[in-house]
Amino acid sequence: MLGTVHSSHISPVFVGRSAELSALDEALSQADAGEPRALFVGGEAGVGKTRLMQEFLGRAAADGAVVALGGCVETGADALPYHPVSTALRSLRRQLGAELDAAIAGQEGELARLLPELGEMDRGRPETEGRARLFELTVRLLEHLAADRTLVLALEDLHWADRSTRELLSYLLRALTHSTHSRLLIVATYRADDLHRRHPLRPALAEYERLRTVTRLELPRFGRTEVRRQLTAIRGEAPPEQVLDRVFERSEGNAFFVEELACSILEGSPGGISDSLRDLLLVRVEALPDEVQRVVRIAAEGGSEVEFRLLATVTRLAEDELIATLRTAVGAAVLQPSEEGESFRFRHALMREAVTGDLLPSERSRLSRRYAEALEADPTLVRSEERTGRLAGYWFDARDPARALPAVIAAAAAARGRHAFAEQHQLLERAMELWDDVPEELRRETMRQGIENGLAPDIYPDMPGDFVDLLAAISVAARLASERERALALGKRALRELEGDPLRAAWFWMERYHLVRDLARSDGWDEISQAQKLVKGLPPSVVHAEVLTYAAHWYVVHQPAPSAIETAEQAVELCRITGADITGLAAQHTLAWLTIHSGHVEAGLERARDVCARDLEPGNANVLLRGYGNLATALHGLGRYAEAVETAEEGSGLAERHGLPNTASYIDGNLAESLIHLGRWADADEAVERALGRRGVSVRMRALIAERRAELALARGAYDEARRRMEEADSSTTGPYPEPQHTLAMGRMAIALAAADGRILDVRSLLETAVGEAIPFGHHRYGWPLLYEAAAAEARARGLAVAEPGRAAAVERIRKAMEGQPQFAPLWAAQALMIHAELLTAEGQDATAHWTKAVAATEQLEAPLLLATARLRLAEALITTQRLPESRETAGELLRQAEAVARELGAAPLETEITTLAGRARIPLRQADAETAPPPTPAAALGLTARERDVLRLVAAGRSNRQIAEELFISPKTASVHVSNILAKLGASGRGEAAAIAHRLGAFEE
Repeated sequence: MLGTVHSSHISPVFVGRSAELSALDEALSQADAGEPRALFVGGEAGVGKTRLMQEFLGRAAADGAVVALGGCVETGADALPYHPVSTALRSLRRQLGAELDAAIAGQEGELARLLPELGEMDRGRPETEGRARLFELTVRLLEHLAADRTLVLALEDLHWADRSTRELLSYLLRALTHSTHSRLLIVATYRADDLHRRHPLRPALAEYERLRTVTRLELPRFGRTEVRRQLTAIRGEAPPEQVLDRVFERSEGNAFFVEELACSILEGSPGGISDSLRDLLLVRVEALPDEVQRVVRIAAEGGSEVEFRLLATVTRLAEDELIATLRTAVGAAVLQPSEEGESFRFRHALMREAVTGDLLPSERSRLSRRYAEALEADPTLVRSEERTGRLAGYWFDARDPARALPAVIAAAAAARGRHAFAEQHQLLERAMELWDDVPEELRRETMRQGIENGLAPDIYPDMPGDFVDLLAAISVAARLASERERALALGKRALRELEGDPLRAAWFWMERYHLVRDLARSDGWDEISQAQKLVKGLPPSVVHAEVLTYAAHWYVVHQPAPSAIETAEQAVELCRITGADITGLAAQHTLAWLTIHSGHVEAGLERARDVCARDLEPGNANVLLRGYGNLATALHGLGRYAEAVETAEEGSGLAERHGLPNTASYIDGNLAESLIHLGRWADADEAVERALGRRGVSVRMRALIAERRAELALARGAYDEARRRMEEADSSTTGPYPEPQHTLAMGRMAIALAAADGRILDVRSLLETAVGEAIPFGHHRYGWPLLYEAAAAEARARGLAVAEPGRAAAVERIRKAMEGQPQFAPLWAAQALMIHAELLTAEGQDATAHWTKAVAATEQLEAPLLLATARLRLAEALITTQRLPESRETAGELLRQAEAVARELGAAPLETEITTLAGRARIPLRQADAETAPPPTPAAALGLTARERDVLRLVAAGRSNRQIAEELFISPKTASVHVSNILAKLGASGRGEAAAIAHRLGAFEE
């Protein structure tokens, strides 16, 4: 538009910064080699950050890199979320064209939130999962574009960045730490002197620096030598020492200040060299012709960058006249054209700050009004994604509440549509400031229009558009922006104003339900039950449907009693009547789960599969995909592990492709659980690593995955690792209001660890804590394994002196916990048989018949580790109680089968038990061993060590502990320990019975 305009105020030579350029060049080289990097360049205003960025980006582009630059806006950032990212993506689209469009193909509706040129945005639910998907798809796009070329993403003035931009940048930076072969370099600048103690960028920078891919540079001021070089370049000759001294003293090495002082000297400023940078900049502007000064002042109030057409409308100048005026301002190094040449900005933000600071308040409001009126008259004057935000800012600054409120509400609705919840929240807080100064009818009309445009949930068709509706919108935005305390306070205020309006009050109680659970202040029952009371007897509504859906879900998690099915059925029907389709899908999943656990397994599974079979759309994606995880979990709980794996693999793949990493990791966690039980431990390891390796995985999800890792470690005998993983899981899955699905699972593993350590008293204590009065209805899939671990621990502890007191009570406690637990799933029936058999063993009774039934039951399942355990226990029963040759042969075959499974899986504890039992019984586990091993002696068949056999021989001869000690050269105490172990192993009640067993078996006959 202006052609090439040169300014004598700027140094044509790039001065200094060799160390910083070297650091940037090194980062570029690393990125070029496939190692993504990020550099943050900080420094005070005017120190030369922008000039350094320009120099580096020019060199990068010359070396073949694709460069995309985006700058944060100085004012009104809350109304323009993602502005620097949108600008950079727009630059990439101009440069790459069809290639970028091909990379975006299929995701245009989501990425249109950042780049509206892509078309209409998806109208999915604007919740946190939607924002996570937006972030993930953005990262994938950049990674794709940087796969075969070096891509430099440059972001300027991060100190002005909106929160959504900062959070997207955080997501991207974390992604770089896991990215491989991505040739991406991020360079960002910020004003260090603007970062006061509470500035939001300060903690963000501290977080960034902890990432291995991030480097932070601080740009120092120039020294005297560099100031001399800068002045020489500007003046065209070396400055006199006197001038150098004065400039260096006044500027203190600030590059921009040096340029302004040099300009003042060259132009012979009548005021000499000012002590104030602001005054110096204003002197520059005041030296311009009057009409140019007027345009400069108007441009200053327009924002960080002002479009030519908008400026022409506000200045009321003809196009040629405005071009001539702008040429003068650009030549004086006051303004400069944008990259596209269609808009203008100040050469430095400090100059704009000086000009706006010199305007009177009335001037600023008058100019803002003119900008707003111009934009309302012709919305095409600015980009579509900026229109509502800019208009809101202009009207607010114009101090016209009646015009500002509709604009601010419209901007807030647009921000919600772009998943910019923090910015929506701030805009709505501004709307609250304006509310009382706006006529009531206009307020109502504005709120109704805003809700129609997606500002907030539509609680019911004829919403009044009153202050409570505004509170509803703010509370949701605050919750989604993680400002939960503010949301709680707003909800309390709304409930005070809602006497006589039960439906809207119920909605606020539901919001409170979400908040108190997120803050771990309640399990949410008080809130959801209050909402139920309020909607009872009201006509069908979306709110009523949602209340019952959440109530049914609460029952599933905490108390899935049979009566919960009625609530879930009512929720499904209300969703159908009111057209609450997405909520209806969640209600269907809940009803399916409850149906399965009431014993109607196939009907429940069919309902769950029907929901998962729905077409995947932006609005229902998260509900449907989490449904895959729920269905996989239900199948797993029933012991149908292969079906669970198939379902989870399909769901995980869909979630991954759809850009929902947290959901994909949730499903992979369920997948790993089923793979563990199928004996596919290497595949389970892979699923767990995949789940943890995704970016955007929540802390809670990582804790759930830690449970899977603990389970694997426990089965492998890596007990220290299992404890460590359990601590990781415990940090986020318990808390003051734990859920039985986690407490029971963690309790089972804790019992197994205590049993492995021989801490039988701890086993009993842990069982009491985990089970309490009874295992909650609907959580039997977690209860059966827990009860088995406790029963097995009692059986293994038989004969230990410390275990005898309280044994009967402990066994009875387990039997009581089994009462009423359903067994309609073959897995649960098999586990019940195994528990009964272990309890008989613990009581010293013959459990062979029960173990025979348990083995037959587990052979029908898809559970190799469970089957190997049952076979081991049956073999043990045959060896210790039957003592017949055919029993011994059967036991040998059972042990060989179990050992083969344990060895293949790497189940070290189980394999050790098997080999120990086989060794005691002199049963070979390999065919070669069977051919070469001599038949066991009767004494060896007792399973005693050589020393214990010596002691038993003397016991059978009637020797006392002291006599045994003297004969075997051991202490009486050691002899006593050996006698106790012998009695335990033989199941004898005393020395006489032990001697009788030995004589009966002919253990010491020569």
